[in-house]
Amino acid sequence: MANRQIVLEQLPQGKLMPEHFRLVEGERPTPGDGEVLLRTRYISLDAANRAWMQGATYRAALAAGDVMAGGAVAEVVESRSPNLAPGDMVFADTGWQEYAALPGGRLQKLPDFKPVTHLISVYGVAGLTAYFGLLECGKPQPGETVVVSAAAGSVGSLVGQIAKIKGCKVVGIAGGSEKCAWLTEELGFDAAVDYKAGDVRRAVRAACPDGIDVYFDNVGGDIFEACLFNMKNFGRIACCGAVSQYDGTAPPHGPRGVPGLIVTKRLTLRGFIVSDFDDKRDQALAELKSWVESGKLKVLEDVIEGLENAPVALVGLLAGENRGKRMVKVS
Repeated sequence: MANRQIVLEQLPQGKLMPEHFRLVEGERPTPGDGEVLLRTRYISLDAANRAWMQGATYRAALAAGDVMAGGAVAEVVESRSPNLAPGDMVFADTGWQEYAALPGGRLQKLPDFKPVTHLISVYGVAGLTAYFGLLECGKPQPGETVVVSAAAGSVGSLVGQIAKIKGCKVVGIAGGSEKCAWLTEELGFDAAVDYKAGDVRRAVRAACPDGIDVYFDNVGGDIFEACLFNMKNFGRIACCGAVSQYDGTAPPHGPRGVPGLIVTKRLTLRGFIVSDFDDKRDQALAELKSWVESGKLKVLEDVIEGLENAPVALVGLLAGENRGKRMVKVS
């Protein structure tokens, strides 16, 4: 049987374009001893997909000709592993293809949460990243001011809501007046800053006149700098990503104020990835689930139909098209 795949035809030198990818038909793999055959259901689209094209990160770099890498919720259709049975759902690095054969010992059966898409968004990497990055790295206290960049995205939209649940004042930074209105009117943020509307540092200061206690950084670059200059003494910065620097040429300079402001304001900066907190995963999922079911946490998902549309969908994500978690429905 055929296995449709999206291959990274060439590594982009500037901005990522749909023509950097190609749809091909490969052979459906056969699982070996200890492996499972997975049918990809929903592929997660993330800014990190673009970062992998620039070099090794917490995973190996991508090369031209590779099946495009990416995590997905997938269903076990054939098992030669004692860990998993047909019908089980897992989250796995399947890549952008319909079928993948992977070692069963490295995979964990996902809980039977519905809808299945929530296993990629609020109960997946996006939700766990928001939860651990804010609560374990940012450590917000009731009454403190929390600022989050890329606030309308998959992680940022959840970070802001969790901070509100914890009793904080929340300011989101997003691109465009529509997204900013959505943050305040639909998600309950106290204020929103449109980074496309002018002087971000001044706008952040106006929204946070007493300074920022916790900044959750998804973008790096000039927005990181704007928030750095508005941090309170002993503030905390959770460094999650740098989407402003993944696509296209590198910025001309790093954020000014480093390390000077970090020293004088006695700031704590912590970088993290979600797997750092695997030992607390069950507790996080239980709390996220209770918030979703009680209506305290709204989940927005942006589902694109069809494997063949994944390249266009990723390019759009990097341009900030999406609200909430963007994913591609494969089957």
